Amino acid sequence: MDDLQKLKHLLHHWKEHNDEHAKTYRDWAEKMSSLGNKELSAILSNLYNETKKLNGLFEDALKVIG
Repeated sequence: MDDLQKLKHLLHHWKEHNDEHAKTYRDWAEKMSSLGNKELSAILSNLYNETKKLNGLFEDALKVIG
């Protein structure tokens, strides 16, 4: 496997792992909201949104690799 194929594999892995983290941030944002901690919920929601944005960059890189 050449380096480009290794990177393609890693990008898929990183994107999947990123999705898992995003879900965790969203879940904790909901928990904090239900406990009345709106400020912390907003921060965690922002983490979720920013993490999901990273997926677009992973996808861009995967498109370039082909």
